[in-house]
Amino acid sequence: MKLGVVGLPNVGKSTLFNAITHAGAQAANFPFCTIEPNVGVVAVPDERLDNLAKLYSSKKITPAVIEFVDIAGLVKGASKGEGLGNKFLSHIREVDAIVHVVRCFEDENVVHVESEVNPIADIETINLELILADLESVQKKYDKSLSMIKTGDKKYVVESELLKRILQTLESEKPVRSLTFTEEEKKYVDGLFLITDKPVIYAANVSENDMGKEDSDIPLAKKVIDYAKQEGSETLVICAKTEEEISELDPEDQVMFLEELGLKESGLNRLVKASYKLLGLISYLTSGEPETRAWTIKNGTKAPQAAGKIHSDFEKGFIRAEVVDYAVLLECGNYTKAKELGKVRSEGKDYVMKDGDVVLFRFNV
Repeated sequence: MKLGVVGLPNVGKSTLFNAITHAGAQAANFPFCTIEPNVGVVAVPDERLDNLAKLYSSKKITPAVIEFVDIAGLVKGASKGEGLGNKFLSHIREVDAIVHVVRCFEDENVVHVESEVNPIADIETINLELILADLESVQKKYDKSLSMIKTGDKKYVVESELLKRILQTLESEKPVRSLTFTEEEKKYVDGLFLITDKPVIYAANVSENDMGKEDSDIPLAKKVIDYAKQEGSETLVICAKTEEEISELDPEDQVMFLEELGLKESGLNRLVKASYKLLGLISYLTSGEPETRAWTIKNGTKAPQAAGKIHSDFEKGFIRAEVVDYAVLLECGNYTKAKELGKVRSEGKDYVMKDGDVVLFRFNV
């Protein structure tokens, strides 16, 4: 999974990136300090892996990972190349979802690119640039599709009607994700790699003084939450500066620090959960003495396709999946006991995988 971290300059975007990836992207109080996209791969926190590894005496633990791409600050006019915008818009097209960092803190020492802190105006500035970039891309496709209708191929009539609907939505300054598509249309739209078709998490970056407060008690963050709800997007209220401090501590000290702040978990954990929910992802688990590992799949994936995540041969020669629920396995104490108690199920090709399934795939090639 690849998440693109975007936002106006000086909203705390690179600070948040530093905190969650330890990749050390430069954070400075001036626009365009991020000239190339910084990429960091971060492990998905999953306590189930540690417990399974103990159960199986695993020599290695391999968690699922998320790739974060820190994309340089966009400004008004980015779709027309302002502030090196075009270059960065192309990077956004490559991600699965967008983490849109929005400034929800006052600080006279940190310059705001528009001279005032207004989170909704900031969101709309970025969103409009992304809409304009998509508009240009779709217009070209639409013009080409119209010209192909004269060939007599009916597929271009259908295609042009779909593109016209998308164009009209963009022209009314609404993102493509606000539209609903049939399964066939969705396949075509996915191939367009439109930026505004990607799901969004708004990261409301608040001040350290607001840490531990209820989200609804932080006025600027509340505005972002309400905006996201109307759009059907997710919101994560976070303090990038505090998260950066937490990331520099040892795991034991992190727990103590979070408790002092009245927080149950770090911003990274919450961001991962929000990302999984947004993209409809789950994890199944494999475990043995050599390795315990988490595999990320789309919710609704069937057993053979899930097996294919490990190796294409597993999918081609799929026979069955021996499945036991993680919590049940832990309760039984080991796989042999779970099998004796009839808790290990033999599932076929139509089995839909569930989050927390511990699986052994049987295959033949």
